[in-house]
Amino acid sequence: MAIREGDVIVTTAPYISGYRVIKVLGVAIGVTVRSRGLGGRFLAGLRSLAGGEIKEFTELAEQARRQAIERMIQHAKELGANAVISFRLDSSEISEYMDEIIAYGTAVVIQPEADRGAGITVD
Repeated sequence: MAIREGDVIVTTAPYISGYRVIKVLGVAIGVTVRSRGLGGRFLAGLRSLAGGEIKEFTELAEQARRQAIERMIQHAKELGANAVISFRLDSSEISEYMDEIIAYGTAVVIQPEADRGAGITVD
């Protein structure tokens, strides 16, 4: 999987087809901690009685993932990267009501391979 976020390519793979890594800058990290609000916990408690997806928590989780990824990309840019390879997401529960989401990967500088052009192939 590869995505382009502005001028930074992010991929879960350790390489990007059609490009070569010319410099490894280190680990880029983005972290966010989210609290499940009282109202959301109440609605989730009611929904859990009937079973099924708890949309309030799904939306909160998606927002937290997006924010962690955006922060990782910003950190990669600060390091001077134009790509993040080996991208991963991790999460942990800090307390009963708080979750930590971490996005991380290797910040690199890439350039198109001379004989393959500048296109990127998404695996």
